[in-house]
Amino acid sequence: MKQLHLLVWITQLGLSTAVPLAGFIVLAAWLRKGCGWGSWVIWAGIALGLYAAITGFVNALKTLKRLTDGSEKDPPVAFNEHD
Repeated sequence: MKQLHLLVWITQLGLSTAVPLAGFIVLAAWLRKGCGWGSWVIWAGIALGLYAAITGFVNALKTLKRLTDGSEKDPPVAFNEHD
């Protein structure tokens, strides 16, 4: 069961990296085409997307390291934490 749990976190690692980058680039392209902004918005979208992707990647790696070290039994719960 622990292997499946780690597999889910590895999937989260990939999503934490790919989704912000793609999302910011798509948003920048939409702003450029739909609102008539200049091409600088694409570069700003790439920069913000890279920053968000790197931050998500580092946070997911830290969580994976804590899970594999055994220092944390379960990942932190961000919603509906019931005891």
